[in-house]
Amino acid sequence: MNLLRQTMAICAMNFRNLGTRFWPSMVIVAGLGATIGVLLSMMSVTQGIRQVYINSGDRMRAIIVTATADGEGDSAITRDQAALITDAPGIAKGADGKPLADRGLNMGIPVLRKDGSKGYTTMRGYGPMAQQVRPEFHIIAGRMFRFGQREMVVGEGARFLFQNMNIGDDVILPGGPWKIVGIFKAGDITDGQVVGDTETMMPALHKTAYNSILVRLASYGSLDTLKRALTTNPALSVKVERHSDWYNRAAGNNSNFLAKLAYAIGAILAIGALFGCLNTMYSAVSSRGREIATLRALGFSAIPVMVSVILETLVLSIGGALIGAAAAFLLYNGKQDFFGTNVFHLTVSPGLVALGIIWAAVVALLGGLPPSIRAARRPVVDALRAT
Repeated sequence: MNLLRQTMAICAMNFRNLGTRFWPSMVIVAGLGATIGVLLSMMSVTQGIRQVYINSGDRMRAIIVTATADGEGDSAITRDQAALITDAPGIAKGADGKPLADRGLNMGIPVLRKDGSKGYTTMRGYGPMAQQVRPEFHIIAGRMFRFGQREMVVGEGARFLFQNMNIGDDVILPGGPWKIVGIFKAGDITDGQVVGDTETMMPALHKTAYNSILVRLASYGSLDTLKRALTTNPALSVKVERHSDWYNRAAGNNSNFLAKLAYAIGAILAIGALFGCLNTMYSAVSSRGREIATLRALGFSAIPVMVSVILETLVLSIGGALIGAAAAFLLYNGKQDFFGTNVFHLTVSPGLVALGIIWAAVVALLGGLPPSIRAARRPVVDALRAT
């Protein structure tokens, strides 16, 4: 208890005197604020991409692609194979008794971004069962495309970020223009894409095979039944994956690189902030040499002195981290952006803020520990002689 009282007394004195060391203290606050602000702003991209991919998957759906395909675009399922797949057990049935299975296309198309730069987005083909398989898909403006017609609907994210993506505009394909007749929202990765009728797209794009089959499962446990039926059929060479697992894996593949880049840049900035902490706290300890020596001469232990220096560094660093996190949240959270062909909302989540605080605390401990040890180990007589 005596050590605790001593620590509290020294800390209270330190914080009361912060005003006399305002600008040196701001070096720590500003350094950690910039470090955590940049880290979280970059991580908001990673978090946004990961979240939109996770939202795209459904545990009650399964996706079927060819066995060697890494993505939908690499897969080719013939019409005969599609018929075998959609008749397999384990697939839910609609009110009319037909299997809830959608034969899809997936390919990239060039677009112009609102800033005039060139880019790509994904064009998908949906079949008549698409909205029953994907109940999250809703038309929010205009109407749904008519099957058998050269019409398309675009996601609300695509309309926001790309040129010529409004109702009445045309999407130019090799076979000619396709009229945009509606805007949809699904709350997932498809919000940045354009969608048309699979069977009308295939001849226009000179395709003879589907890229994937998306099915709604009869029950959560039906995946094993479906997988067994398809993978043991000698007429097929496909793999079956739960839709949520498919997109969880895609989320990792797409966000891991960005996360590593953010951590690398954050680490470089953190090293700079660390040296700022060291310089500031060494200077503070040096300027308070007589004060610390007087406390030691009055009977205060070395441990409370050391702890007080570390706590001061922690408070300043975490304060800077909170300022940086607040700036990142206000500037980026919820902002719509794109990376590659993906449209998503930047996300500064509570988990990211906690990560920023942990980074700041680690920097504070590394930056405050050496000066605190120096303060605690400095001979009282030497400190009292200091001017």
